[in-house]
Amino acid sequence: MAGKKLTVVISQAQGKHPVRSKLEEGIAAALLMDPQVSVSLVPHLYDMSADHTGLVFLRSLQGPFVILGWQYPRALHWTLDRQQIRGRIGVTELIEEADEDEEIEEPAQNNVDPAAIPNRSIYCIDMRVSSNPQDYVDEVHRIYDEENQQIVQLSFGSMSNGASNGSATNGASAHSPSHNGTKPNGSTNGKSTNGNNGLAFDLTQYILNPGGKENVSVKEEIEQFKTAQGPIKRRWYPVIDYSRCTNCMECIDFCLFGVYGVDNLDRILVEEQDNCKKGCPACSRVCPENAIIFPGHKTPAIAGADGEVAGLKIDLSKLFGGGDGDGVDLAVRERDAELMADGRDMVGKTIGLADRHNSTKRCRGERDELDDLMDELDSLGI
Repeated sequence: MAGKKLTVVISQAQGKHPVRSKLEEGIAAALLMDPQVSVSLVPHLYDMSADHTGLVFLRSLQGPFVILGWQYPRALHWTLDRQQIRGRIGVTELIEEADEDEEIEEPAQNNVDPAAIPNRSIYCIDMRVSSNPQDYVDEVHRIYDEENQQIVQLSFGSMSNGASNGSATNGASAHSPSHNGTKPNGSTNGKSTNGNNGLAFDLTQYILNPGGKENVSVKEEIEQFKTAQGPIKRRWYPVIDYSRCTNCMECIDFCLFGVYGVDNLDRILVEEQDNCKKGCPACSRVCPENAIIFPGHKTPAIAGADGEVAGLKIDLSKLFGGGDGDGVDLAVRERDAELMADGRDMVGKTIGLADRHNSTKRCRGERDELDDLMDELDSLGI
């Protein structure tokens, strides 16, 4: 019995990068004629607006899929989650090798309801791991075999209740805060702020049915796709890893630019991502759980690398010339610099920092004198 096709989505690199474009073309060409997979192409995942057809296509996928992109797998997963594209984290074997002494702990599922996660796996692969297209092809084949083995097991073990791995939905019942009523990733009242709704490109269907064109290469079709979609604005905004987030609200207290908000259940979310100051990762440095990701940052700890990164965040101040201070000191300086750029007064450590010496984290709903003081300042418009 032939297995179901596995969808593979290639999220393109930002800008014109010949080396990365060549790798994308090599992977697409190798998978294109494979009857086991269906290959599609979308622009860079992080940059697409909420109504971009690339995201509409991803939301339409009903079963497991593989996404290849230029971000860490954790950043890819939670960027998808932000756009209501959800599933279990699929285990991939094509990853960067960790140091032998490095201990990677599985994060506690703090803000995730396992019962609400759709019954499908999403496999996120960082295309910076290898420059050899065959490595990605081999991993796709391994995932295909794994998924179809699961389908066979379900078919024999769960036929009475109709269970099927291919019947999963894309996760309308969210395990992390819904963005209904907000403007996720640049969308305003259903209109894209980048000037167009963009394109999603089913490479398999288009190349195999080229409408009478002959001798059309994968490279030529990908170039035509890039030309047709036009330029896409590069974005900068935080992505929340809800498996780590404890809803402590330190980010919303610290950020003074209106990026964060809460939903109707009082859960933190990124509400106005375009208010974020380009290049500023300050809120990620004050997050006690390393739950805030900036996928485009140069530092792995902030860009979504796995593993224990709290120590790395503290050492960042030295890497960036911060003297004897820790990551919080650097975050304060970064925030003050952005306030000055906006023509506002610097606030230093006087606003938005929890007491780091208090063993009990200040959670929303557990009010203290600082909360009362902040409410008084808010009422005065300060």
